[in-house]
Amino acid sequence: MTVLFLDSVHPLVAETLTAKGYTCIEAWTWSAEEIKSRLPEADVLVLRSRYRMDADFLSGAEQLKWIARSGVGMENIDEAYCQSKGIRAFNAAGGNADAVGEHVIGMLLALFNKLASGNDEVRAGIWRREAHRGLELGHRTIGIIGFGHTGQSLAKKLSGFGTRVLAYDKYAPVNMEGVQSASLNQIQHVCDVLSFHVPLNDETRHYLNEAFIQDMEHPFYLVNAARGSVASTEAIVKGLETKKILGACLDVLEEEDASLSLKGMDGPAFQKLITHKNVLLSPHVAGWTVESHVRLAEVLLERILELDV
Repeated sequence: MTVLFLDSVHPLVAETLTAKGYTCIEAWTWSAEEIKSRLPEADVLVLRSRYRMDADFLSGAEQLKWIARSGVGMENIDEAYCQSKGIRAFNAAGGNADAVGEHVIGMLLALFNKLASGNDEVRAGIWRREAHRGLELGHRTIGIIGFGHTGQSLAKKLSGFGTRVLAYDKYAPVNMEGVQSASLNQIQHVCDVLSFHVPLNDETRHYLNEAFIQDMEHPFYLVNAARGSVASTEAIVKGLETKKILGACLDVLEEEDASLSLKGMDGPAFQKLITHKNVLLSPHVAGWTVESHVRLAEVLLERILELDV
């Protein structure tokens, strides 16, 4: 079978598939037109986020069997179209869950203990101890919205802090020792911290909006390490301005484009967001570690080789 790699992934994937008799073609430097010209010969596509896999892009993929995404989201794949054409689309779910869980905790610890400003001030010769008095995770109640691989990973890692953890998932039961299954209303009523771990789709786009923030019982800290458009930047800014949001840890931003690059930096909401000192930002790297790079490849290979029976 012929595999077209539309994005670079860990070389373990191509090496293993080649050893098993697959023909692997590196196409991540090709234009969309070049890729489309070779689609008729492809049996498998391996990709991340560079192109959207829809009817227009895949129209010439006459013998395509599988689309394998090295990541956890499926928003750049038209799953309904693929299903109509008999194309199996899947991702590497769970491959970067530990990375995301650790990153979220790292961001919360940095925000709560004002590490960014403390570092900057000490380097500038400023020594202010009281201004950098921190908060402890163990004295907070954290609500996890979406309890798949990454939500579960975060919950496990929080257990050592003594944090009270509530979790809500609309589509799957919450069943983990030390985690309280909760309704969305319960989470909005009691939580000090909200962490989103849901996929991006029509139902979750702007999940966090002004109405959601207003429904929170008391001021809270926000974490988004899912997809940027799960949370409205404008709503976040308004929440910060009204002090309903006490601080935010954002690894992802609504201003990202389909390829997960930041393109909307000139927007008024983003420009307001970056003026807030109680906002910690990272460039969509929560799941982007040395170890997760390998693990995503391993999970993807497992899925491909399971199908190739």
